[in-house]
Amino acid sequence: MTVTTAVILAGGLGTRLRSVVSAVPKPMAPINGRPFLEWLMDYWIDQGISRFILSVGYQYEVITAHFGSAYRSAQVHYAIEHERLGTGGGLLLAAAELGREDAFLLLNGDTFFAVPLAALDGFARQTQVDWTLSLFRAEEANRYMGLELDEGQRIVALASQRGSPGCLANGGVYWVRRSSLAGLPFTAGQAVSLEDEVLPTLLRSGAALSGFAVDGAFIDIGIPQDYQRAAQVLAATESHA
Repeated sequence: MTVTTAVILAGGLGTRLRSVVSAVPKPMAPINGRPFLEWLMDYWIDQGISRFILSVGYQYEVITAHFGSAYRSAQVHYAIEHERLGTGGGLLLAAAELGREDAFLLLNGDTFFAVPLAALDGFARQTQVDWTLSLFRAEEANRYMGLELDEGQRIVALASQRGSPGCLANGGVYWVRRSSLAGLPFTAGQAVSLEDEVLPTLLRSGAALSGFAVDGAFIDIGIPQDYQRAAQVLAATESHA
């Protein structure tokens, strides 16, 4: 069984990007005339995703009106935050919309990372882990979550916001075994951070977390400088698809 469902965390305020994108929520920021979410969903549909659950909050009406219940060949469902729940809270809200999937993809709605889904899914299932984090080489210090791996690619330590240049860092594309959420001490509707609370809690509880290093294109549109670069990065990715 291969992953076919993706949860996209698209509920953030996007305050750092407000100086250049203010009329729409950050995941709908225009890139070459199209919303960023379209670029993101196009890539994963082409990889085999057939159902999206969008965890939305700030200006969610803009997103729901644009996509409706389907986009291209994929079904689109929504988990709507009526108050800010953070990345972990958005995940738990969206998880209630899951069906019988044994595993799903979790994506940041402001990040594009070209991760081959078949390879990620195969790695996660072969190593029999609860979560697999897709990793890239960070060029900046203190922006992305660095981590430590053992020789078997298992994550042994997380260091949120303390990654150094050149280190392997969390790229915001996660393979998640659905059953791993059942034992978390958080509930749907609770405000919680994925990076600072959910992942450390999983690690402390003995859940198996692994890292999957990928050299694919990466862009985080969360700050104006990288948003300006996104058009070039995404166009190059599309041309190599």
